[in-house]
Amino acid sequence: MEMLKTEKLKKIYGKGETEVQALKGVDLTVAKGEFLAIVGTSGSGKSTLLHIIGGLDTPTSGTVTVDDKKINQLADEELTIFRRRSIGFVFQKFNLISMLTVQENIILPIKLDGQKVDMEYVGQIIKMLGLESKTNSFPNTLSGGQQQRVAIARALAAKPAVILADEPTGNLDSQTSQDVIGLLKITAKQFTQTIIMITHNEEIAQLADRIIRIEDGQIVRSTKKDWGDSNGEGRE
Repeated sequence: MEMLKTEKLKKIYGKGETEVQALKGVDLTVAKGEFLAIVGTSGSGKSTLLHIIGGLDTPTSGTVTVDDKKINQLADEELTIFRRRSIGFVFQKFNLISMLTVQENIILPIKLDGQKVDMEYVGQIIKMLGLESKTNSFPNTLSGGQQQRVAIARALAAKPAVILADEPTGNLDSQTSQDVIGLLKITAKQFTQTIIMITHNEEIAQLADRIIRIEDGQIVRSTKKDWGDSNGEGRE
């Protein structure tokens, strides 16, 4: 089942001599429950693609469909509500609020949205991420890996259809990075959520179900992981 699709997606910044084509007609389909990694060098367009998919930026042309909604055609208020309820974000910077406890940070977006918090569901996430003993702790008392787990819990708490992770392990050491991505993968699978992650870390990308490589604003390769005994490569 298709969860996300971009069609002929283009993004142009500037005009004339300063014009930069960040995306050049990107066509991408992501299945429900898939864990997709997007890799590419700095300036390749991967962050632009993620931000447009998440409704944080608008395309110059083309369409983005998430969970059967063409999000780039929504009015600003509709897009804000959709993004808040259907898309969870995990960034390189944890973006936790220092004056709030772990639990308060996790449920804050739901409360800001005026929705009822499903504490049983939140409790499941906290347990799966190994944060039971930290719910009343403040962010500055946690390690980097623990803070990123809190950020993941916050992204999952609103039961979004899609999790977008922007260099989520950029501030973590190698072992903690693998642990955090492993937990993200497990929780997303448990709650049937789709993950799209951008990373420059090839080892981390290998944990995904599929890897696409972007160069110069275009998808140049798509590699689907075969967890049996081989990898298959194809063009997107």
